[in-house]
Amino acid sequence: MLKLPLADIIANIEAETTFEAVCDDYSFTIKIEHYAPYLCAAIHDGHQFRKSLWSNCLHTEYERWYEEDPCTKQMIASHPIVLAGCDSRFEYDLNRSPETAIYEDAWGKKLWKKPLSEKERKLSLQKHANFYRVVHALVAKLEEIHGKSIIFDMHSYNWKRWNREVPTWNLGTANINTAKYEDFASAWCTKLGAMKLPNGIKSSSKINDTFQGNGFFLKYISSNFKNTLVLATEISKIYCDEYSAIIYPEVVQAVTVQLQELVSLQAKEFQQQA
Repeated sequence: MLKLPLADIIANIEAETTFEAVCDDYSFTIKIEHYAPYLCAAIHDGHQFRKSLWSNCLHTEYERWYEEDPCTKQMIASHPIVLAGCDSRFEYDLNRSPETAIYEDAWGKKLWKKPLSEKERKLSLQKHANFYRVVHALVAKLEEIHGKSIIFDMHSYNWKRWNREVPTWNLGTANINTAKYEDFASAWCTKLGAMKLPNGIKSSSKINDTFQGNGFFLKYISSNFKNTLVLATEISKIYCDEYSAIIYPEVVQAVTVQLQELVSLQAKEFQQQA
């Protein structure tokens, strides 16, 4: 893996160069093994939280981890194009617009002891902007090459906080062109629900049950690219203990192995029929 400045990352994409790199501010990673007609993203996988914010933050490291999406990059890492955030959503949230990307409070609890300085805010928002410059360049390139593309936007959610039965997988479609893509969304949901998981874990799937797909990542791509489908895909945290922060590697591996096949199959079907 290389460490590259933003300009070099974008230049590589425009030149259709294959590479794997971390941005030189360590805010995100990108891997392009070949310019496939699909990409996988794990924008909430990151846990980094820059030191200048530590003393001002009221949330503990565990509280931050609890709301992040650990292991989501690992689950999609085998695919040819992978884009992942390195920084915690508590520093800036890549799935929110720039205006709301920096939290004032988070899940009902005030985040900062005192308001962030303008310098701190600018630093975080610049990283947010840089990420979306790469997203724009990459999706534009995939549409240029293939005419259309599909994006698997991977997230996780805390199922134990719900007071009802919730699905293992939730697909949010509120902000996609359902007239055009409803069949593909349904097909993806069905594939996920048929996944076989260890330890007696049942795999179930629903559309717009726990979340509706209102994230900025999906909205940004859908509003700027008319031939790209974003599948906002959430796995409940059945792969870890939400309360003790213990990861279950056998469950993560099972999900990873099956997504390797299912993502590729869904992308192939999209290119053949969409």
